[in-house]
Amino acid sequence: MDIIASDEYAEVVADFREPKRCILALEDGTVLIGTHFGGEGTQTGEVVFNTSMTGYQEILTDPSYCGQIVTMTSPHIGNYGINAEDVESSRPHVAGFVIKELARRHSNYRATLGLDEYLAQNNIIGIEGVDTRALTIRLRVDGAMRGVITTQIEGYAECVRLARESPSMAGADLVKVVAPHDCSVWTEGVTPLFPPLSRGDEGLFPPLARGDEGGSPIDNRQSKIDNHHVVAVDCGMKRNILRHLVDTGCTVRVVPPTLTAEEVLMDKPDGVFVSNGPGDPAAVHYAIDMLKGIMGKVPIFGICLGHQLLGLALGAETFKLKFGHRGANQPVRNLTTGRVEITSQNHGFAVSTDSLESVGGVPTHMNLNDKTLEGFVHKDWPILAVQYHPEASPGPHDATYLFDCFATMMSKGRAPTGEDMAAAQTALQNRR
Repeated sequence: MDIIASDEYAEVVADFREPKRCILALEDGTVLIGTHFGGEGTQTGEVVFNTSMTGYQEILTDPSYCGQIVTMTSPHIGNYGINAEDVESSRPHVAGFVIKELARRHSNYRATLGLDEYLAQNNIIGIEGVDTRALTIRLRVDGAMRGVITTQIEGYAECVRLARESPSMAGADLVKVVAPHDCSVWTEGVTPLFPPLSRGDEGLFPPLARGDEGGSPIDNRQSKIDNHHVVAVDCGMKRNILRHLVDTGCTVRVVPPTLTAEEVLMDKPDGVFVSNGPGDPAAVHYAIDMLKGIMGKVPIFGICLGHQLLGLALGAETFKLKFGHRGANQPVRNLTTGRVEITSQNHGFAVSTDSLESVGGVPTHMNLNDKTLEGFVHKDWPILAVQYHPEASPGPHDATYLFDCFATMMSKGRAPTGEDMAAAQTALQNRR
């Protein structure tokens, strides 16, 4: 058993709260000892790492992290607190949160509470004071592992045993844990970058550039593209995806992934969007069956898990990545335009390129780190799918042009071409 301890850290944190030991154990026998913050108890999950330097609030509330204990590689977390606007769902979904150092105090004019308090309110266990660099290296070398995080169990061997007996992510249908049961309508667009000035606030915020008034902070679409009706299949969707769909000029109806193809088509959508979500895509058979029934009948855009589900519905295969892609700095090449996008990603599975091409898929994007598939269209049907997150939150906005490509696909009734993508990329660049 490999025990990585940090008992000296308790003395550092003793000045602002009573320290309590917390243990993180991996299935390979690794045990990390740190200090607890947030909620208490015992929780199992797949231990993964995220390389984003900011955006911990969006990461915590991304439903795609359901069932995962997330390690942040950035050493200082919590410095800007928590606010009500930047959450990506109604609550945190991570199974646990691992950091090097928790900020002693938060400082941001939008913050309403600190990270420690937020996790405590939502009963999410956090551990700080561990060597996150050593942990990340281990996960990169040996792959993502099952683990347990606990403030209750003292025995190291017992913690390792629980980690080894916990469910594997392979074969897990976690969409049913986070997906809605009812339909709803979404109307909110992207929040303006700077709030309206009130009396006495002049000088606090930089002036808006000409043409920016009232627009989105990213795209600032002054004139909407044709008002399309979109059915958004929520497998664990981030809210910023919905905001971008609205900003693209869509009316959006959110539906659960358990609807049948007939129920989706009954709504007479101009397009169907399939969202991100947690778990093994191959286990979400009900969504795959639904997609098989609507392919070729309506334009479809899929992101992350939606990308994988579309691949499976076409007849392609998926496989589990060694440690996944999680972070806001993943380089992707658009094969149709030659441009490189720095992207936000969160996934542990990928679609096999060879199997996709054998069923009519045409690769459009490639990960420059490991050459895995990051996007595709279909040669005959209006289908567009990307493995990463063009809506960011957190992350760069290089890929928001893909929402315009979806609108173009709905207008033209065919998958976007390289020329369509190049035009959308140029339009995005001109809006900045």
